Amino acid sequence: MKLATWNVNSLTARLQHVLDWLAANPVDVLCLQELKMSDDKFPLEALKDAGYDSAVFGQKTYNGVAILSRAPVRDVLKNIGGFADDHSRVISGTVDTPAGALRIVNGYFVNGQAPDSEKFVYKMKWLDGLHDWLRQELAAHPNLVLLGDFNVAPEDRDSYDPVGLAGTIHHTPQERAHFNALLQLGLADSFRLFEQPPKSYSWWDYRMLGYQKNRGLRIDHVLVSQPLVPRVKSCVIDRVPRKWEKPSDHAPVIMELAP
Repeated sequence: MKLATWNVNSLTARLQHVLDWLAANPVDVLCLQELKMSDDKFPLEALKDAGYDSAVFGQKTYNGVAILSRAPVRDVLKNIGGFADDHSRVISGTVDTPAGALRIVNGYFVNGQAPDSEKFVYKMKWLDGLHDWLRQELAAHPNLVLLGDFNVAPEDRDSYDPVGLAGTIHHTPQERAHFNALLQLGLADSFRLFEQPPKSYSWWDYRMLGYQKNRGLRIDHVLVSQPLVPRVKSCVIDRVPRKWEKPSDHAPVIMELAP
């Protein structure tokens, strides 16, 4: 079973990219972030024709998340339980697999803008709420995958310039502590379960030849609960779509589970 996450930075602009990518990479589940569209604009039929059921939590112009799955998605929950939020950032659902029920939590984590901003304060509160809620989710759903755009580079090796960017957004000790707190809940970073090439990133700025110079960050992650760890066969970043015309600034991350 293959699951993927991809911040598409506007599904309106990149629906064809998603359809083309799914045709070449027929994953079982694809989690999308930054739809930037309301639910009524979501291309349900086009994705259904491609073989995918969709659970959607959209928002006009900003945010928005969706789970695309070859199997039906049930028990859908929108946003973080117990945390009041006006933004469409989290969607969860259960997919039934031959190995049992799999709980999928797809998140578009708060960017935070800058460490001295009100948006950073919101990010810290949001991460607190996520952590407390996930503890309950893991108790209820032992087989759980948390994936999405985390807007956190967990370690220095996840940044093209860890010294120059130290303490800036995505690199702060507070953000990294929150990421580690998720691991302490019993989640594992599936990408780091394997030897990976150095300078492996999932996001590159559009400006100043960011992709061409590989000035990137690894901020898109797939975390798995402990019962799933022995089943993880691989986790890779697919850089191909970042080379397409008018691409998203993020690349898909694909994780494969053994039956």
